[in-house]
Amino acid sequence: MSSSDSLDALIQALRRLPGVGLKSAQRMAFHLLQRDREGARVLSRALHEAAGSVQHCARCHTFTEAGVCHTCLDPKRDATRLCVVETPADQSALERTGAFKGLYFVLMGRLSPLDGVGPKEIGLQKLMERATNGAVQEVILATNFNAEGEATAHVISEALKSRGLHVTRLARGVPVGSELEYVDLGTIAHALADRR
Repeated sequence: MSSSDSLDALIQALRRLPGVGLKSAQRMAFHLLQRDREGARVLSRALHEAAGSVQHCARCHTFTEAGVCHTCLDPKRDATRLCVVETPADQSALERTGAFKGLYFVLMGRLSPLDGVGPKEIGLQKLMERATNGAVQEVILATNFNAEGEATAHVISEALKSRGLHVTRLARGVPVGSELEYVDLGTIAHALADRR
């Protein structure tokens, strides 16, 4: 690999990022050290600051530097609707649409028994407490449409329905601007079943 312990440590640290293998980590490390030392310092400071100051919101579990995030503190948000997402990135994507004005609960993952991720690891109990606080009337499940996301949505839906809550799931369908002949059969089947 290299003859420098510091360089090796940097490469191994970069490999911890999702989707970054050995070659990509080496390329990033070499770039930062060879062409952008100031960028490396800025990255280092930003990581250090974020790791020290970013925490979970006490209400929705997303990332914030305060005890409670800005979304949860916003009095204009509809407290009767709670949208459950897997990650802060999913929450951010929904927020960018401007279509949802309710509140969120971020699971910080999804059920994955093979990986040892169960209800406790995704904060299911905290979600139940939040959803049954008396203000929430609808829980919108916005987990991903893969096997783990579907299983997570199913478990949450069953638990919430047994407590008398109205639970909905994001709709699935044909993407805007697409041509049917190029859309996968599963998407077309779900679009037909969920038509309105």
